[in-house]
Amino acid sequence: MDKKEFRVLIKYCFLKGKNTFETKILLDIEISNTPPEKSSIKDWYAKFRCGEMSTEDDTLKIQTECVHHIIYEYLGMGKLCAKWVPRELTFDQNQRRVDDSEQCLKMIERNKLDIGFDNSEKNILK
Repeated sequence: MDKKEFRVLIKYCFLKGKNTFETKILLDIEISNTPPEKSSIKDWYAKFRCGEMSTEDDTLKIQTECVHHIIYEYLGMGKLCAKWVPRELTFDQNQRRVDDSEQCLKMIERNKLDIGFDNSEKNILK
């Protein structure tokens, strides 16, 4: 059964006065292979309560390339480690990065002295 048919059944239950819980149970019993999730049923009930009775999925369909273009060109962001981040850091962000890096280096230096870490061991790790 496709998504459109699920939406029609959800709308039918809504019009019959059933609540989301009753609808979920009914669909679980009648459609054992892949019934819709409870959250989907709640979302469609919310649309129907607002008077939007269409069962068409109105999600905006935009090509991935267009989204990337908008994010990169207009919002000035780039992708780093599978996460969109600003392309350029502000002065405060850059300063915090420098401060954090210096703290990390100091901590590493302190730990080297505590565990007796020397350059010969560094080369082994590389």
